[in-house]
Amino acid sequence: MAGAAKGKASQAIVWIILGLLIVGLAGFGTANFGGSSQAVATVGKREITVQDYARALQDELNAFQAQTGKPLPLSQALAFGLDKRVLRSLLVKAALDNETQRLGVSVGDTRVRDQIVQIPAFQGTDGKFDREAYRYALERANLKEAGFESVIRDEAARSLLQTAVMSGVVAPGTFTSTLLDYVKEARNFTWAALKRADLVTAPGAPTQAQLEEYYNANKAEFTLPEARDITYVWMTPDMIVNTIKIDEETLKAAYQDRISEFNRPERRLVERLVFADEAEAAAAMARLKDGKITFDKLVEERGLTLTDVDMGDVTVADLGDAGKAVFALKAPGLVGPQPTVLGPAIFRVNAILPAETTSFKDARKQLFTEIAAERARRKITDEITAVDDLLAGGATLKEVAAETPMVLGTIKWTPASEGGIAGYQAFQDAAASAKVDDFPAVNELNDGGIFALKLNKIIPPQLQPLDQVKDKVAAGWERAEVTKRLMELANSLVPSVKQGTQMAALGLTATVEEGQTRDAFIEGTPRDLVSQVFDMKEGEVRVLQGDEAAFIVRLDKIVPADLGDAETAAVRTAIEKQTAQLLSQDIFDSYAAAIQSTAGITINQTAINAVHTQFP
Repeated sequence: MAGAAKGKASQAIVWIILGLLIVGLAGFGTANFGGSSQAVATVGKREITVQDYARALQDELNAFQAQTGKPLPLSQALAFGLDKRVLRSLLVKAALDNETQRLGVSVGDTRVRDQIVQIPAFQGTDGKFDREAYRYALERANLKEAGFESVIRDEAARSLLQTAVMSGVVAPGTFTSTLLDYVKEARNFTWAALKRADLVTAPGAPTQAQLEEYYNANKAEFTLPEARDITYVWMTPDMIVNTIKIDEETLKAAYQDRISEFNRPERRLVERLVFADEAEAAAAMARLKDGKITFDKLVEERGLTLTDVDMGDVTVADLGDAGKAVFALKAPGLVGPQPTVLGPAIFRVNAILPAETTSFKDARKQLFTEIAAERARRKITDEITAVDDLLAGGATLKEVAAETPMVLGTIKWTPASEGGIAGYQAFQDAAASAKVDDFPAVNELNDGGIFALKLNKIIPPQLQPLDQVKDKVAAGWERAEVTKRLMELANSLVPSVKQGTQMAALGLTATVEEGQTRDAFIEGTPRDLVSQVFDMKEGEVRVLQGDEAAFIVRLDKIVPADLGDAETAAVRTAIEKQTAQLLSQDIFDSYAAAIQSTAGITINQTAINAVHTQFP
């Protein structure tokens, strides 16, 4: 079994290499470098050619485009440090190749051949190795057979060395036990909340001195954030949809085109369980009728799931010869065996969906709305060129609004702005990145609308005068004063709780929590309550501050991890596996750094820059 697994892993590696060599080179041939074999770097006796570097860099750019759907310009990739990541990876591979050569680690011709003949890209329609397919694939990649086979041989040897370095690592038992205790240890504790209603007297109105003191101590609370003074023009389908005219014939034609949507026949929600023959199906139906088994259990008995037998909502025509019998049911139930193209089947009807008929008169409003919205989007698309031309000609946004259907507006934008144009993420992104000297450009909104904006100036954060926010300051002072008094009241009760007085006897509503782990969250309590509890000793009592509230917490018991629990055992296994993987990677990284240092590295930045100039 181990040998088979290793063989599959080797095949996977070879296929990945082939993909990098052939698919990754689409649209980017090594011929771009004039056949030069100049190295961008050397590690010991191993070179990283310009072709190697260009191919790896192109693969990374292709991977980014595959994930995001957008191409990544090289200038941006360089800003992200992608080139350095590519070079680091190639240096590690070159160091491993140099080390395998030094140690004499290699694989024989037979193993190379066995791997190549198993690659699907090199196989004919009969599933056997096809020499012509092999030659053609390598030709596409601008590779010679000897060169490709050398790559396969190097990769196999490199994998052997890497596996030798990383295998056999075991997580330290003490580390695992310590981490397991941390994760699975639990606490039993009691807590009670004091709220505004627990105060004997509520705070009165604050004095002017108290207002000024609170205002000066909490200036950030009354400071407006940095804002961006922006002028914009925009147009959305909703803005112009009422100007769209649609004649009656167009609406009627649309109704006829979608007649199946507005006039739907009677349907059933059906599940179908097919059997090998009539006798087996009849026996199963008999068990269902006798109540010896349910349909769900019968499906499970056949090794299937309800998803496997679900047909969704179907018409009588969809069921073929079984349709008449299934649709004869006037209520959900079972019917069968009935013939199907797959064999005799038992059907379960879960719901009856009556026929739906929507007249043109009733569908007219929906059709008008949908067609008008689509025409409005097309009309806006048609305006993009005109707006672009105006902006390119130096027109201001005010002039654009005067010459097009676009609407002019202004906004003091902050990241917290919402509603109107600020409700669109595209506008938010553009507003956040705009610079004062940028020229307006047309951008699209997700509903088919368009906009352009101009950043006029950036308004720095501003502290609002006390007289303008006096009510807000008073409310803040009152909240702080209530919280302060509740904390004082809670702290006055702590000695009694420590002496063993029950919280209920102190007029508090106590809540007992048992078996709470570190990741627990107790609704209605401060976010740090559980973490505070795990810092406490048994019997310790603390007071925690909340929003206009105070919380008295007593740790009743520290509950060690239950090492015999199945869930705990599963967590231990996961910790051991993850720790071993991390240690293996750390060991390999250290080994790779060591062999690079021993072999010596030379980097040719001029060659690297030359590669970069070949990218668009």
